[in-house]
Amino acid sequence: MAKRGFGGRTSSADDLTSGKKPLTKESFQKGFRIFKYTLPYKVKFIIGLVFLALSSTTFMVFPALTGQLVDSATGAATGKGIAFLKNINLISLGLFGVIVLQGLFSFFRIFFFSQVSEFAVADIRRALYAKFVVLPIPFFEQKRVGEITSRITSDVSQLQDTFSITLAELFRQLVTLIVGVAIIMVTSVKLSLFMLGTFPVLVLLAFVFGKRIKKLSKATQEEIGKTNVIVEETLQAINVVKAFTNELFEIGRYNRSLSNAVKNALKASYFRGAFVSFIIIGLFGGIILVLWFGASLVESGELTIGQLVQFIIYTTFIGASVGGLGDMYGKVQTSLGAADRVLEILDEPEEPTNLTNRSGNTLKVHGNIEYDQVAFSYPTRPDIAVLKDISFQIQSGEKVALVGPSGAGKSTIVALLMKFYNLKGGQICIDGQDINALNLTELRQNIGIVPQEVLLFGGTIRENIAYGKPDATEDEIILAAKKANAYQFIQSFPEKLDTVVGERGIKLSGGQRQRVAIARAILRNPAILILDEATSSLDSESEKLVQQAMDELMKGRTSIIIAHRLSTIRKADKILVIENGQIVEQGTHEELSLNENGLYANLLRLQFELS
Repeated sequence: MAKRGFGGRTSSADDLTSGKKPLTKESFQKGFRIFKYTLPYKVKFIIGLVFLALSSTTFMVFPALTGQLVDSATGAATGKGIAFLKNINLISLGLFGVIVLQGLFSFFRIFFFSQVSEFAVADIRRALYAKFVVLPIPFFEQKRVGEITSRITSDVSQLQDTFSITLAELFRQLVTLIVGVAIIMVTSVKLSLFMLGTFPVLVLLAFVFGKRIKKLSKATQEEIGKTNVIVEETLQAINVVKAFTNELFEIGRYNRSLSNAVKNALKASYFRGAFVSFIIIGLFGGIILVLWFGASLVESGELTIGQLVQFIIYTTFIGASVGGLGDMYGKVQTSLGAADRVLEILDEPEEPTNLTNRSGNTLKVHGNIEYDQVAFSYPTRPDIAVLKDISFQIQSGEKVALVGPSGAGKSTIVALLMKFYNLKGGQICIDGQDINALNLTELRQNIGIVPQEVLLFGGTIRENIAYGKPDATEDEIILAAKKANAYQFIQSFPEKLDTVVGERGIKLSGGQRQRVAIARAILRNPAILILDEATSSLDSESEKLVQQAMDELMKGRTSIIIAHRLSTIRKADKILVIENGQIVEQGTHEELSLNENGLYANLLRLQFELS
């Protein structure tokens, strides 16, 4: 069984793609829930809708004025008594005015929708991040990191496009389609029916072609992505490749992947060629048919030339709208899927933390701990019993060590003390109170941890130490650093406490990171201390410094020490030997060492032989 640390697990998977959600009544109802984040900005949203309506309206006036301009130029304008519609200069000025208004309305539409989009998306990101940090540990064990981060990145970005672009474009396409069809029907019923009998079929075929080409292009990009992964893996592990003389194997792997990419690209080019031919013959042929029938109506006197020009422009608008609606349909599907994934996170049950009372901790813990018939299985593998009826007591101020083989359940025991998981059976009490009855935030504020693998934040040493007490003074931070044997190496850096530690503390050595973590725990001043194999990966010199710092940290505190190096726990008041989720031995170092047939004595012999 692989060892599971109580800090959770991580994953580098980030290769997830956003799917599309079918357009059903339920999906729309759930998707529209995301629009509650626009409610605080509803005034700006309504103003944006007004300008969108004005922009769409002026857009539809343009073809009518263009047709009127042609009729005025040919002397066919009726104008119905309106002098403006007979004067080509005034009509041209009117067209220019329409363009100016279109530009102004579009500017304000984008301006207000962008504000609503940016503010609403920022609120969604805040809500998601706030939700992430209060979700229980099992959630993070059942989801991959790439999947989780995609919710706050790609999914939210998709929603941002919906708020700022997709909705506006969908509204515009629908208005153009409805108003355009109404206008051409008024202009000429005969020509409209003729156009509607041929043009939609051509647009539908163009849409099918486009969808097929898009699918093949996506497949090509995915294959290219696979070839890039092969190159990256090979170059990163070039020593391994050469050590196993697998150069030809890697070349073959790359060539096969590249061949698949070329095959998809050629197929896509075939469809693109056919699509271009279809556009030239089909769509332009359809336009010629409409022009031919329209010209015959002009010849018979049923239409003017200007009305035919107006009809053709509106027909072009309608065709573009029909094609655009297909793309909008796909975007709406994707947006509903993104909204669904975001809401799925926001609907997750969270831990009962009390984030509003961080400075008002009223729980005073003395440090008496009791495990009574505790049983546990991880949510990700409920069929495997990790702990089986564990029972023991720790008195306030005692140092208790947990030892045993990897996977025995040592880290799980302390994870349950911090309520990272719910028990399957039994109970854990602190100072006689069941931890389920205690305020979760106050409980954890009384527990300090120095983990085996310290994860520092990418800021300064000062910020990482102060993480144990964000409102700590400079003197308190320095005192904690001194007690942790960290102040000397900190002073050796030019920036001292303001030294940036780098991502995950990469600029510090393992021993330095451990001492920063100990300083952080000292600053927190917890009643209960957990040391999870804090010296297992250090050299002898660093281990000595860290051990001295831990001895200082454990003074006057209830301490639980998880250790593989048994030499570090000789001074423990009590040692619990864990095997297969059960306590098989307990006692002091001296007592357990005398039992030659015991697991502890056997572990001692093994370490002595390996040292």
